[in-house]
Amino acid sequence: MKGGVMIIGFAMFFLSASAQKENSAILKGNEAYRAKEYSKAGDQYRKALEQSPGNNVANFNLGNTLFRDNMGDKAIAQFDAVAKAGTENLAKADAFYNKGVVYTSQKKLPESIDAYKAALRLNPEDSLARQNLQRALNEQKKQQDQNKQKQQQKKPDKLNKQQVMQMLAALQEQEKLLQQKLNRSKVPSPTQPGKDW
Repeated sequence: MKGGVMIIGFAMFFLSASAQKENSAILKGNEAYRAKEYSKAGDQYRKALEQSPGNNVANFNLGNTLFRDNMGDKAIAQFDAVAKAGTENLAKADAFYNKGVVYTSQKKLPESIDAYKAALRLNPEDSLARQNLQRALNEQKKQQDQNKQKQQQKKPDKLNKQQVMQMLAALQEQEKLLQQKLNRSKVPSPTQPGKDW
């Protein structure tokens, strides 16, 4: 984002050691994610979702993976699923936060602002969401100011009817004076000799 560095830290859920034993696909997905092998991580999270469709950890981590794989719209759908199915406010807040990050990366400021606000309603203590919200609001205001300046530069100065009539009268007067000058120059002057026959 112009005008400041956007904090694009992601909230990421990792399972505890006991839960990882129960679902090795999420463990493998987390390892691949840490290794920045996002498509492999995504495959593992999808496997976990096949085994347990309502698994919010797998949904959330798949959303992060999709974002890292430059599939922002799909990532947003994953975060929406987490927010709808989640029972914990902090998990929902993290989903809205990540959704805001995705929208920010897509230059969709109104949507990112809404997502950060939703995250803060669920978790008012989230300082990163607050910082990103402020940056997005500042960027939106900056864009609005630039748009206003462009519109003002594009608008021609509008003249009212009276001003147009005055300008027309002045032009007609100038034309009369010019015609009179031209007519005077056509009349032969008395000092000029006549025609030479």
